[in-house]
Amino acid sequence: AMEDVCARFVSQKISKTRWRPLPAAALQPPDLFATGSWDNEDNRISIWSVGDLGNVGLNGEYQGEPQLLCDIRHNGDVMDMQFLDQERIVVASSTGTVTVFRHHQNNQTLSANQRWEKAHYHVDQDTSCGGAACTGVICNNPEIVTVGEDGRINLFRADQKDAVRTIDNADSSTLHAVTFLRTTEILTVNSIGQLKIWDLRQQRNEPSQIFSLTGDRVPLHCVDRHPNQQHIVATGGQDGMLSIWDIRQGTMPVSLLNAHEAEMWEVHFHPSNPDHLFTCSEDGSLWHWDTSTDISEKPSFLHQGGRNTTYFSHNTINQSVVSAWLSNDPTKDRMEITNLIPNQTLSVNSLDILGPCLVYGTDAEAIYVNRQLFA
Repeated sequence: AMEDVCARFVSQKISKTRWRPLPAAALQPPDLFATGSWDNEDNRISIWSVGDLGNVGLNGEYQGEPQLLCDIRHNGDVMDMQFLDQERIVVASSTGTVTVFRHHQNNQTLSANQRWEKAHYHVDQDTSCGGAACTGVICNNPEIVTVGEDGRINLFRADQKDAVRTIDNADSSTLHAVTFLRTTEILTVNSIGQLKIWDLRQQRNEPSQIFSLTGDRVPLHCVDRHPNQQHIVATGGQDGMLSIWDIRQGTMPVSLLNAHEAEMWEVHFHPSNPDHLFTCSEDGSLWHWDTSTDISEKPSFLHQGGRNTTYFSHNTINQSVVSAWLSNDPTKDRMEITNLIPNQTLSVNSLDILGPCLVYGTDAEAIYVNRQLFA
């Protein structure tokens, strides 16, 4: 499967990779993605095309590495990044500022479209050194929610100058990531192993529910919600474990799965095929978790021989996808886990998945695109 992966060395450490969303009716695979960098003297937001679709090699594999269409300087490390729509990208900075960049497709340029200076800050917004990193951003156009190191939650609206709502002391610890549960509810994860649900219709500044990892209060770094089953949530954190939660019941995870050997930086359900889930880690691995119905009857997706693929036995034949994630130990029933990067060493900081396409970025100053994930 490795021959399906195109690499591009970019002389910057890549902190975030995101596919541009496709128009609602689009049938074609995604063609553009954005990256953000960190820990460089000059950090950048860049827009790439996936390469030459017309060039197909002898074995049907795509040729051509990703092509840089345009880029723009970014002040501070890119901590998170989300497309708001086809043209606009919301970027969270380590300086606490949140910027909306616009991609002008007619002349392939990027410009800063809107900026909330020091949306996150430690002391007050006016001191020069008071910025606190904005660690997470999520969009549901026109709404944008940001969280930060300062324990603040901001609700912005595109094209509006002031925050619609700010919850100042939402958390006494660092908020690391945020996602929408539904249009009026968000879920945050923090540095002491808690998930909190916030109802944006409520004026009070307290969460409507709190969940937490038992025991060691391990910092949680990332969260994603199952696209069809809004009560199923996956999180990952400092210990590399994958946790699956059912927010309808209890206050603890339904299952804890041994995953990476170091921090898990991102977790994503496949948006249209959520029995597939992807995680990436500081340990240099990127795992594909497959709970789709019956492994024994289908060829392995990523024909890497059994070497990187683990098969688990089946107790049940006809369990639905939903309960596969919610069973006490999904790996017992059926799950195939494949490391998509056999020999990587440096941290895989970010991944994004859309249709048959995977993009990921690393501290080895490279971006990788796999356009035939399910070939």
